[in-house]
This record gives sequence, structure tokens and C-alpha cells, in this order.
Amino acid sequence: MTSAIRHVTIDSADAYALARFWSQVLDLPVHEDDKPGDEDVLIEGAGLLFVTVPELKTVKNRVHVDLQPQDRTRDEEVERLLTLGATLVDDRRTPDGRGWAVLADPEGNEFCVERGAAERAG
Repeated sequence: MTSAIRHVTIDSADAYALARFWSQVLDLPVHEDDKPGDEDVLIEGAGLLFVTVPELKTVKNRVHVDLQPQDRTRDEEVERLLTLGATLVDDRRTPDGRGWAVLADPEGNEFCVERGAAERAG
């Protein structure tokens, strides 16, 4: 018998606040039972579980997510995420349109934004 990944768990200072950020990024709802102040908060349909821990993030992530925009370009998505509260950590976009952008969520967890499917096909 094999195992399946049920959740990817992300430690956070404020599980609800960080889950709300990612909920907006992914356009998926926070579980209906989760409320501000809860110590663990799930994003429906993504399998992302945010858990409040006492330690702050101090080093680079060992695991991160790569996002691929579905209905906009990479650069449009980067701008949208910056307005939601992300910060640009490292810009790996190249003049020929390839590459990616490394961003951080409001608690400093790094993630990448790659080119969208339409950009890759073109």
C-alpha cells in the first residue's frame, strides 16, 4: 500500500492571516470552520494547512511552491501578488521572457512565479 499527501503544512506566526493571503493568491476559500485566532487553518481544494507555531521563520525555505498563472501573464501575476502583500525577493526573469520571479508571502516564505501556460506555448 502507498501513501498520499493529505496536506502540505506551513508553520506560521498567524495561521489565519497567512491562510487568507494564500486563499487570495489561489482564489480558493479558507475552510468554513476556520476563524481568526484558530491555530490551524485549511485552504479548501489546495491541501495547504497553516499551523501557528511560536518560532519565527529564520532561514530560506527547504520546500517552496511554484505558481503558474492560468489566466494572466507571469508579470501580471507578480504585480497582483505584490498588491496582495507579497514582496519580490529575487528577480530571475530574463530579457527573452524566460525565467521566474521569487517572491515571499507576508511571513517571509519564498515561492516562485513561472510563466503562464499561454506564454510557454507561444
